[in-house]
Amino acid sequence: MPKVPSQVASRAPMERITLIHRRLQNQEYPNCSSLACEFEVSTRTVKRDLDFMSCRMNLPVKFNPYKNGYYYTRPVEQFPPIPTTEAEVFALLVTQKAIAQYSGTPFEQPLQAAFRKLTGQLDRKVQFSIGALDEVVSFRPFAPEDSDVQRFELISRALQLHRVLKFEYRNKGTSRPQTRTVHPRHLACVENHWYLFAYDADRAAMRTFALARLRRPQLTRKRFTPDRKFDLNEYLSGSLSVFKGGDDYEVVVDFDAWAADEIRGRRWHATQELTELPRGWLRMRLRLNNIEEVEKWVLSMGTHATVVRPRKLAERVGKTGRELAERYCSRSS
Repeated sequence: MPKVPSQVASRAPMERITLIHRRLQNQEYPNCSSLACEFEVSTRTVKRDLDFMSCRMNLPVKFNPYKNGYYYTRPVEQFPPIPTTEAEVFALLVTQKAIAQYSGTPFEQPLQAAFRKLTGQLDRKVQFSIGALDEVVSFRPFAPEDSDVQRFELISRALQLHRVLKFEYRNKGTSRPQTRTVHPRHLACVENHWYLFAYDADRAAMRTFALARLRRPQLTRKRFTPDRKFDLNEYLSGSLSVFKGGDDYEVVVDFDAWAADEIRGRRWHATQELTELPRGWLRMRLRLNNIEEVEKWVLSMGTHATVVRPRKLAERVGKTGRELAERYCSRSS
C-alpha cells in the first residue's frame, strides 16, 4: 500500500469539521458515535477530526462524561482561519479570475458565493496575498460571447430534468432558421463560445448547436432517458475544436521557426506528435475526423504554416490563398 503523505493524513476534511464546530457551538454535546452515524464515517475518523480541532486549530474542545459528549470550554465567536499554503492561495486567485468567464450565465452567482465562502475562512494575511497577486495575474478571454441568461437557464433546466427541448436554429452562413426538437445532453464553453450537444430526434443523430444562433427555446413536457452517460472528450476525440466529421485524416503540417514557437509547449490535440526539423522548423501530426477546422487554423498562421498532407487540405488552403490574392489585387488596380 502506498504511503500517504503526512500533510494529507493529518488534515481532516474541513466540511466535516465545520459541522462539528456548529454542534459544539450550539451546545448539542455530540459524541463520536453520534457524529460517526451522522457523517457515515468511523468513530476513529471522528476522533481524528476532534484531535485536529483541538491540537491544530487550538479550539477548546473537551469531553463531558456526565453528558456523554464534547463541548467548548469557552465561547468561540469565530471559526479560526484555515491553514493555507502559498500554492492554495494562488489556486484561489486563479479560481476568482476564472469565474469572470462565466459572467452573464446562471453559474456566475453560485460560483461567486462559493468563492466568498472559501475566502471568508482565511485570515487577513492570506486575503492580502490574494489582493497583491490580483495585480499581476489575469485572464483575458478573446472576444467573449454575450450570454442570454434566460435562454441559458432554460437550457440548463432541460439538461438537469431530461426534458425535450424545442427551439429555432440558424445554421452557420444561412439566413432562415429551422425548428429543431432535441434531447439535450451537454453544455460546454469551447474557445469562449457556448455550445449545446444534443440528440436530434428528427435526424436520429447527435448534433452541436451554437447558443449564439439558437432562438426561442421551449421546455416541452416530454421527458427522455439518456442511452448512456455522455462523454464530451470521447465525442470530440477526432475534432480539433467542436465540429465532428465522419472521415479519418492524417494531418501533417510544417511550421517555420516563427510559428514553431507558438506551437511548442501547448496541447492542441490528444493525437498530436511533434517532430523537430532543421532551421528551427517543427512538424505536427494529427489524427482528425474533418479538415474544416484545421483549414481555418492553418490559414490563421499565414505563410508560417505549410500543409504536407492530406492533399485535399493543401488544395483547399491553396484555393483560399488564390482567392484572397485575387480579391486584394483587384482592389489595388
